[in-house]
Amino acid sequence: MSDLASNPLKGKHILLGLTGGVACYKSAELCRSLIKHGATVQVVMTAGACQFITPVTMQALSGNPVYSDQWDARIANNMAHIELSRASDAILIAPCSTDFIAKLAHGHCDDLLSTLCVARPATLPLLIAPAMNVEMWQKPATQRNVAQLLEDGLQILGPAPGEQACGEVGMGRMLEPDQLIAELLAAFTPKSLAGKRVLITAGPTFEPIDPVRGITNLSSGKMGYAIAQAAFEAGATVSLISGPTALEMPYGCTRTSIQTAQQMRDAVFAQIEQQDIFISVAAVADWRVSNASDQKLKKNHAGDLPQLSFVQNPDILAEVAALAKPPYCVGFAAESENLIEYGTIKRLKKNVPLLVGNIAQNTFGQDQNELVLFDVNGHKSLPLADKTSLARQLITAIAARI
Repeated sequence: MSDLASNPLKGKHILLGLTGGVACYKSAELCRSLIKHGATVQVVMTAGACQFITPVTMQALSGNPVYSDQWDARIANNMAHIELSRASDAILIAPCSTDFIAKLAHGHCDDLLSTLCVARPATLPLLIAPAMNVEMWQKPATQRNVAQLLEDGLQILGPAPGEQACGEVGMGRMLEPDQLIAELLAAFTPKSLAGKRVLITAGPTFEPIDPVRGITNLSSGKMGYAIAQAAFEAGATVSLISGPTALEMPYGCTRTSIQTAQQMRDAVFAQIEQQDIFISVAAVADWRVSNASDQKLKKNHAGDLPQLSFVQNPDILAEVAALAKPPYCVGFAAESENLIEYGTIKRLKKNVPLLVGNIAQNTFGQDQNELVLFDVNGHKSLPLADKTSLARQLITAIAARI
């Protein structure tokens, strides 16, 4: 698996443009995050941006000289607007002010950043992350300019609603650095699932014994959430049905939160008819307590233990696979031993075209995993790696099969 497939930003050279706005403080963290993802960063700032954050800060974070003057003699041929754009894999303007949006929409070139944007090669992606007051964002002139940029092929990332630096509340906040990273990762990922709708279950389920106790497992939900993010990067419309976890919702996805296996089943079947792919990652409890108490069970001084009765939970994956017109079904099998034998048997039993096996005690709660893919041709191992990389590899494998 290539570095590009496991980390689409690795080795990419990003030209990060900053325009005037309080959101420049987020650009510092964005720069650090880009570098952590393996990219190199060249920062270009407008005069307005320099009022909010210093070039010294951005130079220290990026490790490269910061440019703001289109006549900067440090460029050998004195053509910074040409040289800087030709060396880049993408230009990201974050924050992008109302004024700079207008410049881009009308092709104005009165500083280095605007000039290099207009002079960039036609194939070089230009992404902007708007940041401004809610009234400025809503003005007809701004919306006309944004519509023109979309027509011109630029990617508009955000903005988001929320509280603004001025104290007002509404649309206009720049996306957070991790959200912009998610957008950049998607920008460099082949759209192998473009137009596809993907439904994913993730995390554990929780089966109540009484109002304060229950039966659950050690699943963290990390693998399922990583797969949801990877599917978004590949261009899919992603719906996530999640048991109880402490994880943030994957960017670009919708999430339905549930607790029990029955609730998960109901949520799945409420959406399954509209889906092209169903990936059953969740660690669903096999049984539930049929005589759960409405009140907290008390200790008995005589030492008598509560008598619990169990019934089997629905097999969600098997039910979906048995539909008259099922989506492409991918199951997960968490085994404690004999993975190859049990995984082969389980794929046939569930009647799914692809089953993903792993060793439960090696993956639950961990950041790394190793997987085995079972299909009609046998099995293939995906070696130990972080779950994000494995998720991207799995999405690539699914896309190749549909």
